[in-house]
Amino acid sequence: MKRILDCTASDFAKMTGQDIKKSILASEGRTILAEVIGSFTPLYPAVTNAEMVSAFGADLVLLNFFDVFNPEMQGMAATEPDDIVHRLKQLVGRPVGLNLEPVDLSAEKLEALTELPEGRIATDRSLRRAKELGFDFVCLTGNPKTGVSNAEITKAIAIARDAFGPEGLIIAGKMHGAGVAGETGSTLMGEETLNGFIEAGADIILIPSPGTVPGFTTEKTARLVDLVHEKDALAILTTGTSQEGADEATIRQIALNSKMAGADLYHIGDAGANGIALPENIMAYSIVVRGKRHTYVRMAASVMR
Repeated sequence: MKRILDCTASDFAKMTGQDIKKSILASEGRTILAEVIGSFTPLYPAVTNAEMVSAFGADLVLLNFFDVFNPEMQGMAATEPDDIVHRLKQLVGRPVGLNLEPVDLSAEKLEALTELPEGRIATDRSLRRAKELGFDFVCLTGNPKTGVSNAEITKAIAIARDAFGPEGLIIAGKMHGAGVAGETGSTLMGEETLNGFIEAGADIILIPSPGTVPGFTTEKTARLVDLVHEKDALAILTTGTSQEGADEATIRQIALNSKMAGADLYHIGDAGANGIALPENIMAYSIVVRGKRHTYVRMAASVMR
């Protein structure tokens, strides 16, 4: 098994979800995951947003706002819907995952919520469709104003495990409140919630990076990461509160604090501009957690390797 730092497109093409997990673990906190929205006009329409984040150092690409029953990827030449994910993986030479949202219709709402199409909600049907489309992993989380709760995430993990099988890779957790009362700020996540996610079958637990959600200090986040590691799961620390569009100094601070908190991998969200983090922020984040050598190699490596 290679460290993800050393993997090229041909390596990724042969890896299962569990292979990816082992590869992340072997890289000791030096893996970057970038989130993109493919249904928006790309930052530069000559290429997809997924290609852009890959070019600036992402190891893993996560699609957001992607409807599995109406697949779309702006910036890509006309492609049959069933082939979009496979073609995108060829273009970027990286594992590609999908956000699906476990909406809780019974949760107490903090604000007016957005009604989602079925293809974006974490149901058995949508999860099986995601597997058919060729996604390498799934992330069960909530966008703003979607009404996703920790309780529904826990239920969806078991459904995802059944759909993706034992070799599938499942990420689960919340990077902000998603419009649900009682799950904001420092009350967003605790030990009981984390244990529930892991016992349900999640491989990687999603936790807000220090400084991205009120009350998530480096010390608090480190305690949560330690709990995750005690259960033999991995921790991804997230920047999903639009700070992906902040200045590079802020990104560097979040990155270093996240590494001190014990992150196995780092997420940077899609709210910088046009459904993508500012590309220079992806590169800045990468340089902080793994230096220029690994960053530049990831940026430069051809998809033909």
